[in-house]
Amino acid sequence: MRVPFLAVLPWRSLLLAMVTLFGVAVVSFVLLRVVPGDPIAMMISPGASPEDIMRLRASYGLDRSIPVQFVIWLGHAVTGDFGTSISMRQDVMHLIAGRLPATTELTLLALVIALVLGIGTAVLSTLSRRKLVGAAIENGNGILLAVPDFVWALTFVVLFGVAWQILPISGRIDPRISTDFATNFVLFEGLLRLRPAVVGDVLAHMIMPAFALALPLAAVIMRVLKGALEAEGQQDYALLAKIRGRSKLRITLQETLRNALVPTLALTGVQFTFMFGGTVIVERIFSYPGIGNLAIDAVINRDLPLIQGLILVFGLIFILINLAVEASFAMLNPRLRHG
Repeated sequence: MRVPFLAVLPWRSLLLAMVTLFGVAVVSFVLLRVVPGDPIAMMISPGASPEDIMRLRASYGLDRSIPVQFVIWLGHAVTGDFGTSISMRQDVMHLIAGRLPATTELTLLALVIALVLGIGTAVLSTLSRRKLVGAAIENGNGILLAVPDFVWALTFVVLFGVAWQILPISGRIDPRISTDFATNFVLFEGLLRLRPAVVGDVLAHMIMPAFALALPLAAVIMRVLKGALEAEGQQDYALLAKIRGRSKLRITLQETLRNALVPTLALTGVQFTFMFGGTVIVERIFSYPGIGNLAIDAVINRDLPLIQGLILVFGLIFILINLAVEASFAMLNPRLRHG
């Protein structure tokens, strides 16, 4: 029997998610306005008069008290209006919507790479009968856990972008390639429209930042899944299958892997949210046009409306990922679904 996705998601989780998002909005709004620095001073010309400064502050609503500013901002935000960027003079949601597809494609590609590497090495390490292979996998996994994503990014730039020059080190797609797509999901739409030139060039730009994000997560998946596979291998059903003469490969792939993936899924979802936030530095290194790069520009320019919008978008993404993981975990674990 197929269980609807929302049927396994407690309504209290949805309510808690809305309360959390509201709390993020309140805290970020207040903190952005009490920290030192004046965004108007950064955008005003040197010869501006005090009247010009006051008029500009009034146009952005910065001449009112923080509670009044928040009430006004919240009234517009619930309708999807997050204001106008101070530095770029464009609608905040328009800016974020234009950059979000690039980050989404990058993180999803990194997640796929991390799952393939993590699950593959965990199964290989579990099945390997040679201690040398297991020790090599463990040592390599320790290195991946110790090295952060931005260090991998810099290493890839030096090796494959400067020393060997086989991959592009900036941007998302060659500007000489025409896309004329309906959305900014260039990779997905290129696959749907069967545009191999577009897909190949986008992947060439994405492969280094995607691997930089994926390697630390792959190490986490490998370590957790290997421990879960070893624990499941000692369960009665696995021992019974071994007594019946089934090979270790068959027992692992058909019996223990599915059960071992349940705790791994929960941890992967948590780590995936961290990886999404980690795109900020990696995108900056590769000049990748996503919301991570946009966030750094907003902070440098002290663009309050844009920073506030980005914080809420990041918060919403984290909440949605956690809800998806919770629902998937309940679907895979019948005891939680019926408890």
